[in-house]
Formats: sequence, C-alpha cells, structure tokens
Amino acid sequence: MDLKSELKQLNETLNNKEGSNIKNSSQSGKRKKNYIFTDKPKRIKKHKIKGEDILNKSINNPVWLSVSEAAKIGGVQNKTIRRAIQSRAVKYKVKGNRYLIEITSIIKYLYKKTKLKNKFNDFGIGQYVEKWEE
Repeated sequence: MDLKSELKQLNETLNNKEGSNIKNSSQSGKRKKNYIFTDKPKRIKKHKIKGEDILNKSINNPVWLSVSEAAKIGGVQNKTIRRAIQSRAVKYKVKGNRYLIEITSIIKYLYKKTKLKNKFNDFGIGQYVEKWEE
C-alpha cells in the first residue's frame, strides 16, 4: 500500500468514527469534524525580524551600561538615553547615584524609531558591522 492510499483510508476511518459517535449532530449542536491528513506538512509563515529572538531570550548575566556608555554605543546623546529612562522605555537600575541600563533594552529602544535606528547604524556600533540582519 502506498502512502496516499493509507492517508485516504485513515481520513475515511476517522471521519466515519466521528460521525458514528454523534447520533444526531443537528440536535446535539456539535459539528462533525473532518480530519484531513496530507503527505505534505503545511508551512506557517511567521513575520519576524531576524535577531529578535536573540534579544527576547532571558540572559543570565546581562550587560549593564552607564548612560554615557549607552549613548556612545547607540550613537545618540546622553539626553536621549535619559529621556528613555524617564519614560521607562528601557530596563535600568540605580546603583549609588548612577543609572545602569541593560544593553538589550537600549538596542530594542533604538530600533523602535527610524531616526534612532539610523543613528544607531550610522554613528553607533552599527557602523562597525557590515550589515545588520532585519
């Protein structure tokens, strides 16, 4: 028996079993389910930005940067980073009287706005990478 005939037979058996379990489908309110098995699996397209899964993974030991370090890496001014802290758009903690910002949250924040993304790629660490995957 080849694969297609086996699949056809399996479809018929499952559909018949489902129908026999429900005596009167119109009275019970249940619909008859049709099982369809094919030899080719369906591919589900996911619209994802490449590298996004890396940024979403939990990190055991995250890298914390000061405001000036984050600004240099991002290619933006210190006040842009402070504005992100004030709006709580980035993960941060206060140690002593200094802000420490998590690097992944800075990258996510800079990629949210096109202008900041371009600054990141032109003046930040993006200028040292030939091509960022999008």
